[in-house]
Amino acid sequence: MRERHHMLPVWFFIGLLLTMYGVIILITSVVDWSEPSQAILAEFHPGLWGGILLLLIGSFYVLKFRPRRPSGSGHQPDNR
Repeated sequence: MRERHHMLPVWFFIGLLLTMYGVIILITSVVDWSEPSQAILAEFHPGLWGGILLLLIGSFYVLKFRPRRPSGSGHQPDNR
């Protein structure tokens, strides 16, 4: 019986990291919505847009490179 080992692509893990960072930045930005910092252009809420962008890009990578079973990997009994 031969077992096939399936390796996960590194892009899947990069997508997970981007998604997690996006969620963290988005939550932090929403919490700070009522009191934006005194930085220049803070009224545009760059943390909110950056969090959304990271969340979208990370989700794309996770969905595109998610682990799947190979299409021809149906378990077939050994006919010996």
